[in-house]
Amino acid sequence: MAFEPPRRLVTALTERYGAPAARSWLADLPDLAERAVAVRGLDVERAVAPGGRDSLVLLVRRPGAAPATLKIAPPFAAPGPERAALAHWKGWGAVETFDARETPEDGSVLLERLRPEVSLRSLPEAKALLEAAGTVRRLWVEPPAGHGFETVEERTLREAAAMESSDAPGELVAEALRARAAMTASADERLLLHGAFRQGKVLAGERAPWLAVGPEPVVGERAYDLARLARDRVEDLIAADTGASSARRRINRLADSLEVDRERLRAWTLYRAVESATRALRVGREREAELLLEYASWL
Repeated sequence: MAFEPPRRLVTALTERYGAPAARSWLADLPDLAERAVAVRGLDVERAVAPGGRDSLVLLVRRPGAAPATLKIAPPFAAPGPERAALAHWKGWGAVETFDARETPEDGSVLLERLRPEVSLRSLPEAKALLEAAGTVRRLWVEPPAGHGFETVEERTLREAAAMESSDAPGELVAEALRARAAMTASADERLLLHGAFRQGKVLAGERAPWLAVGPEPVVGERAYDLARLARDRVEDLIAADTGASSARRRINRLADSLEVDRERLRAWTLYRAVESATRALRVGREREAELLLEYASWL
């Protein structure tokens, strides 16, 4: 199957996993895609661009001409937990998977067809946040017995080690790490979370108006999951004269609407903004890091 991998996929894989691993997998991707399509008897319409950051997304048709989406991720992106979370949610608040019981070695999964060009970011901010809150609350369920999902404490401990060697302002990094330590020490919820929830991860669908995609599942407290959503459209907040006060009001509104403690959401939002900024700095995205650090300083 001949195609050009979307530029965003190439860039994101290179930044996150390194050029050698990215190049090797991308070179094999046409053959991987051809086998994943053939084994399911699919007809390919087109690749989605810009598509995902960790996976190739193909719009396909199943036998009988039913529309679907085929997602193919590299093994180093650990696609297994995403597949397991989608299977556990069974389409409740999230995209439905058609082959949840399979564990293909090629990292592929067949999903229901959503509208990849229409996310919550297409809505006015107030409406987008309202729909996002309604979607994410459906995902917060008990994890399956004997699950292998990473916990918030485990994920953030690994991140914290990288943050300590960052070029970000030391005071902000130290404050973020203190917030992380306090939150993990006092957490009393262990729910299955999306892990990367934001407006761009909620797409329009036919079965339901809005459904979440692309989870990076983790087990922990709801405030952690809301923290990424709280800073959505951060560039608009930074550009506004009332950005700092608007950012704090948004956190309070989100916390109140979903019955989450305001201070815990503020602390996790601070931590996740600084952590994202340190990752942006490591790969040379200075402007993105500047925006995130300014936002974090308001909290």
